[in-house]
Amino acid sequence: MGLVCARFPEKFKNFCRMTVDLFDKLLHLVRADLTFQNTAMRRTICAEERLLITLRFLATGESYASLLFQSQVGKSTISGIVKCTCGIIWQKLQPKVMPSPSEETWRQVAAGFQTVVNFPNCLGAVDGKHVRVQQPPHSGSRFYNYKKFFSVDLMAVADANCQFVAIDVGAYGSTGDSRVLQALQIGQQILRAGARLPADRPLPGSTNPVPFLMVSDEAFPLLPNLLRPYPRRELDNRKRVFNFRLSRARRVVECTFGIMSSQWRILNTTIQLYVNTVDQVIRTCCFLHNFIRHTLYDEIVEDQLAPVDSGVHSVEHLHSNLGARVRETYAVYFMSPEGAVPWQYSCVGDE
Repeated sequence: MGLVCARFPEKFKNFCRMTVDLFDKLLHLVRADLTFQNTAMRRTICAEERLLITLRFLATGESYASLLFQSQVGKSTISGIVKCTCGIIWQKLQPKVMPSPSEETWRQVAAGFQTVVNFPNCLGAVDGKHVRVQQPPHSGSRFYNYKKFFSVDLMAVADANCQFVAIDVGAYGSTGDSRVLQALQIGQQILRAGARLPADRPLPGSTNPVPFLMVSDEAFPLLPNLLRPYPRRELDNRKRVFNFRLSRARRVVECTFGIMSSQWRILNTTIQLYVNTVDQVIRTCCFLHNFIRHTLYDEIVEDQLAPVDSGVHSVEHLHSNLGARVRETYAVYFMSPEGAVPWQYSCVGDE
């Protein structure tokens, strides 16, 4: 394999969707766990081949029968290899490329949103993605979503550099995004209105403290730590500008989903695996996405940070009026000399 990689690096990248250097770094992380003892009955498949088979499966979404002809490995063996390798990749990469966010992590994310999309005090863009799956046995309509296909929901928070800050996988496709957010660990920081989030800070050029928050679309509730657009009826210029600025910040999570799906094309197919394995495959794609997005391996943190507090609080117990006031504060700020940018007025008069 080394000779092939050296002579045809572009073909290798097309085959497994990562460069030779990145493959070697990933292999270094998982080699010990993918190396098994030979027996008198048969020789084991080496770690390099196990990783190549798994990456090829994620990169294409081909069936095990199709991979059989490429790798000369039986279908049942490929099934076990993919499941085992995804679990090991998940275990090794999670604490390195997607640790539980700390307050310092949130501040770095907010700085990125301020620089890249001109949205201050933003801790991420929240959205869900429906990953198409074959209907699980005896599941009824639980996985049948409003888009008229069976799916598993991927809920994610993305930063301004199109990397995942946090993800959660496994909700039924029929469950709405707002309900999924309430049930997931990443949503509870938002719903608890400040748990492990940085303290309120004034917007640039102003004096009144404003909460750190995330941005979302109309499917999510309006909360002090979660902003959604104004309703599209009876919009004045101030509300149009706010919606435009919010949309520009929120689109990063959609771009993140798009980049990941174009890289790991199994997410564009109907995944015909057991539900537990589907969840594992989706998580692995997210961790590989972050792994590749890092320009230097040394930038990856080495220790897992403390877990997020998981106390459950319902949205009904929060004050939506406070969320409306925070949204109004941003709308006024974006029209002020301190918060306005020249290109924001291109949206005025479009609706």
